[in-house]
Amino acid sequence: MEHPEQSEPSAHTEDELAGLDITALLRYGLTAAPGPLRTSLFGDGAVGAAVLLDRLDTEPRSVAYLAEVVRAGGVRPAADLPEPLPRPEAAALVRDWLEAAASVSQEPATDDTAARWLHAVATIIEVRRRTRR
Repeated sequence: MEHPEQSEPSAHTEDELAGLDITALLRYGLTAAPGPLRTSLFGDGAVGAAVLLDRLDTEPRSVAYLAEVVRAGGVRPAADLPEPLPRPEAAALVRDWLEAAASVSQEPATDDTAARWLHAVATIIEVRRRTRR
């Protein structure tokens, strides 16, 4: 049975997904009502972010831990961390994403959505690694 609310799987390559403007997706998707912007953020955006972090050899548990930091303290304090992820390249990339998220809202609901998105990214990295084994 087909569900009308489900969209077709993305036909984008990993390189195309990695080339998405993740910061823009966060800026517009975090505070958007459920719909196309939020779907893009949690769909192609989460996969693109996972591809980028996986290519930087980022551990999924590091991203999941960062998600818990965001959930507990908010996006702004997480963006101000000197090292939000262990590797400098990954830390710089994620800091840009956190700054974009912090720029749109300081509301707890936005923090929660950002934390859920980071958990989704961590899960995708883990699935990618398991399927490569």
